[in-house]
Amino acid sequence: MELKDVIHGHRSIRKYEDKEVSQELLDQILEAGIRASSSGNMQSYSIIVTKDKELKNQLYSAHMDQSMVVDAPILLTFCADFNRMRKWLELNDAPVHFDNYMSFMIGAIDATLVSQNCALAAENAGLGICYMGSTLANCDQIGKLLNLPENVVPIVGYSLGYPAENPAPRDRLPIHGLVHYDTYQDYSNQDILEIYKERDEKGWNRYMDVPRLKEMTEQLGLKNLAQIYTIAKYTKESHHEFSQTVLNYLEKQNFMNNG
Repeated sequence: MELKDVIHGHRSIRKYEDKEVSQELLDQILEAGIRASSSGNMQSYSIIVTKDKELKNQLYSAHMDQSMVVDAPILLTFCADFNRMRKWLELNDAPVHFDNYMSFMIGAIDATLVSQNCALAAENAGLGICYMGSTLANCDQIGKLLNLPENVVPIVGYSLGYPAENPAPRDRLPIHGLVHYDTYQDYSNQDILEIYKERDEKGWNRYMDVPRLKEMTEQLGLKNLAQIYTIAKYTKESHHEFSQTVLNYLEKQNFMNNG
């Protein structure tokens, strides 16, 4: 396909055919991934390919019981990884550091760039993906299940396989509401209402069209999409909990030596 068609045709796929992805195609996707830019060409990431059904069943809970974890033939987990480089430095009598928060951020960005390269290559080949925020939110559980050593942290992950559904594309905020030229131009109240107008309507309608989500919204007395996001979906309490999980795991994985 044309690159623009791949990009604009993206959909999150949660249902998959019972069909294996060939190793040849998987290798092509991974090769596309590692061509991504990386800081200093250090390639401070690792990619975990999970096909084993028993392991996927164990990951199901850590990924918040999302069905595609067990239904998709493959899970890809992209990790910030300075374990490999630190070993290389030691073997070459070089200072061994990269054990601080800045190093974590470098690895996290590298891993994210690689993940999107792989995603585009997969979708170009007719496969579907669904990113899972649970990868970082429950990084400690996932890291344990994937046997990650120090200086390795799971950042992003997604299911991968042949789609068994064709959902409608989701709306995006208008480009003029996202792009700033030269300097950041802050938003007036009127700007915000205009930028989010379509999102407010379509997002609300999507919740009302699903009986389970509509019932939840009514039970909580929610009146708009903003309330759904902050009272039902991404609460302050949950974000504080996940934040502490990540900070604790970064300490455990030797990424918080900032003194």
